Amino acid sequence: MSCITTFRSPQLKRIHSGKVRESFRIDDSTRLIVTTDRISSFDQVLTSAIPNKGAVLNGIANYWFRETDDIVRNHLLKAIDPQACLVREVEPIRIEMIVRGYITGSMWRHYNKGKRSFSGVTIQDGLTKNQRLASPVVTPTTKEESDREITPDEIAAEGWADASVYEQMHRTALALFARGTEILSNRGIILVDTKYEFGVLDDTLILMDEIHTPDSSRFWRTEAYENDPTDPEHLDKEYVRQYLLQHAVDGLIPDTLPETVIREASSRYLTLYSLITDREPAWESGDSAWRLYRNLVSAGIIKEGYVAVIMGSPRDIEHAQRIKASLEIYDIAVDLRICSAHKTPEDIPSVIHDYDESIEPGAIIAVAGLSNGLGGALAANVSLPVFSCPPFKDLTDMAINMNSSLLMPSRVPAALVIRPDNAAAAAVRSLNIPRIRHRLRTEIETMKDDLREADERIRNGIHE
Repeated sequence: MSCITTFRSPQLKRIHSGKVRESFRIDDSTRLIVTTDRISSFDQVLTSAIPNKGAVLNGIANYWFRETDDIVRNHLLKAIDPQACLVREVEPIRIEMIVRGYITGSMWRHYNKGKRSFSGVTIQDGLTKNQRLASPVVTPTTKEESDREITPDEIAAEGWADASVYEQMHRTALALFARGTEILSNRGIILVDTKYEFGVLDDTLILMDEIHTPDSSRFWRTEAYENDPTDPEHLDKEYVRQYLLQHAVDGLIPDTLPETVIREASSRYLTLYSLITDREPAWESGDSAWRLYRNLVSAGIIKEGYVAVIMGSPRDIEHAQRIKASLEIYDIAVDLRICSAHKTPEDIPSVIHDYDESIEPGAIIAVAGLSNGLGGALAANVSLPVFSCPPFKDLTDMAINMNSSLLMPSRVPAALVIRPDNAAAAAVRSLNIPRIRHRLRTEIETMKDDLREADERIRNGIHE
């Protein structure tokens, strides 16, 4: 089953990489958020991914954004793909508004040990595990390297948000929880607890991140809870948490899941999507990365492919610019970089990182003269096609230095192309993009027709 575990594109500037989501700058007011299929538990991202998880999280969040936009404005602008959205750029308030309708999870564990105050909220004595609270409570925490409980007074005193803004967050969180509770109760689901995140845009409170998803919320089946409140059926990622706890060794949680657990977790996510949204998943099955790539291109967010022109020195810029001009006529992205194989070899891994894992097809042209080690160094470390096009000054320079680009060790496939226009043409053809292949076929036929026409003129004695 196909999963998106990483998302990279040299055409997009990464803003943030979270446990599940990747954020990229589109412009000053817009960002792209890609929801991957990664799954985290107990503050660690597992090496196993869950098929369909990203699409489920994204789809459920977008459903709730639509269902609650009369309560509070949210950051969603447009869904680009089942796993990607364009959202408004807002100033985040680094407080998680946790709303609890039942005493369970970490609250119950602390309560059972005698704790009664949570983020300034006092919980009465005599409660039992999973018992419904008299009314939902808000227990905010900070968004720091280590999250901590914080009271409303501390939020204002420490400068996280002023008192009036926090009061609005508090009211809004309870209203969102009430709306979620109402809708889900009609579908046989209990919204047990959840978290909300807010930001500010033009002095207006904005709901951001996600809402009522299985990663941010706890859900129980109503019927199962009524039959046995002590052990209700979970509809969130508690299934994965319990597997990890049961298979911990010396207190260490596993970082991988067996295939049976992966399939069951995927099935549970899909089931929850249908239960919450009251509709079946509409996204296509198959290669999710290919689907995302196509949708990003269709939306005009990225071009179909790119060529990175990597120079060994700033002195190579004129040669690189000639290559760039030959590339841009095909409407692909061109990325100019400088990295010396001899002087800054330690930078090569970071330079090629986004290229090697890019969602779109790409190629690299190495521009370095004299003893060219750049083409080989790149070809040995990247999975993309690499073409060396050294900036030879003259035929003597070419004769002396060509072998350093021509002779490569085994499994270092850097191809040498002398002319800048041919290097660009070779790189473009290696992208294997249908639109460009069609254009190239037309160019080839035009070239042939021109030659035949010239031949005909010569044969008829026309010398121009």
